[in-house]
Amino acid sequence: MSNVGQDNDIRELALAVIQTEADAIQALSAQINEQFVQACRLILACKGRVVVLGMGKSGHIGGKIAATLASTGTPAFFVHPGEASHGDLGMITRDDVVLALSNSGETAELLLILPLIKRLGVPLLAMTGQPDSTLATLATVHLNVAVEQEACPLGLAPTASTTAALVMGDALAVALLQSRGFTRDDFALSHPGGSLGKRLLLKVSDVMHSGQQLPRVSPGVSVANALLEMTDKKLGMTAVVDDQQRVLGVFTDGDLRRMLEKGLDVRESIIDQVMTVHCATTTADVLAAEALQIMESRKINALLVVDRQHRLQGALNMHDLLRAGIV
Repeated sequence: MSNVGQDNDIRELALAVIQTEADAIQALSAQINEQFVQACRLILACKGRVVVLGMGKSGHIGGKIAATLASTGTPAFFVHPGEASHGDLGMITRDDVVLALSNSGETAELLLILPLIKRLGVPLLAMTGQPDSTLATLATVHLNVAVEQEACPLGLAPTASTTAALVMGDALAVALLQSRGFTRDDFALSHPGGSLGKRLLLKVSDVMHSGQQLPRVSPGVSVANALLEMTDKKLGMTAVVDDQQRVLGVFTDGDLRRMLEKGLDVRESIIDQVMTVHCATTTADVLAAEALQIMESRKINALLVVDRQHRLQGALNMHDLLRAGIV
């Protein structure tokens, strides 16, 4: 067989996998029924956490579902069924809800601990591909994630079935998120290290330069002196303030280029003649992401921070936002 033929076969097989899994996901729509709603009600009423159980590939999917639930406002964690029968079952309390995953519904490690879960009296949610299985029939609520076929051409490797279970878990998490009124700010609080968390939580006061780091000059000084201040503070700009520290204007690298284009002498020119008045400013309590938006809309690389009396409080530039992970 030629390489071209082999390449075509590879592409066709990959496309067949995607189509099979897409069909499996589409079929899940019929399973968003009263059982799904009841599962959501039980979790919403839960005073403890959702304890997710699963072996093998179902365990990997269960771990991801637990992580998604936890990051979207539903406290959850994963417990390995094999370890549960050797002491980890003590992690489940009477206030919890158990979500057990098994495509066959007959996973031995899960069935072994079912009597103990039942004895605790906690709601048992089962996610299986076999509605008549032991796990499904003993569950408080059964979520059917059956698929017509696996994407594996041998029909052996869990592929479409694990995808269906993962999507059902995402459907649960998002439905619960919406029901709880979970917001972007709530999400950021549980993801402080992520880019979204930084964008939603970091304020201008967290990244701005202040105190001795803040470049400032008085009106009437020469541009040469202003340049010395800019060089010393390394922000590519300096504020021009009166004796009450109220901002009169700003002088930037861009202003310097424009005055040089006009042939003005930096030693003889006074800062008042070349500074930008009515410059863009922000306040310290504004989100850093909003400061970025101001800078982008005004096509500027630096921003002064002022209080309500327009007195200088700080300054920041695009490099500060880059270091903070906002850009």
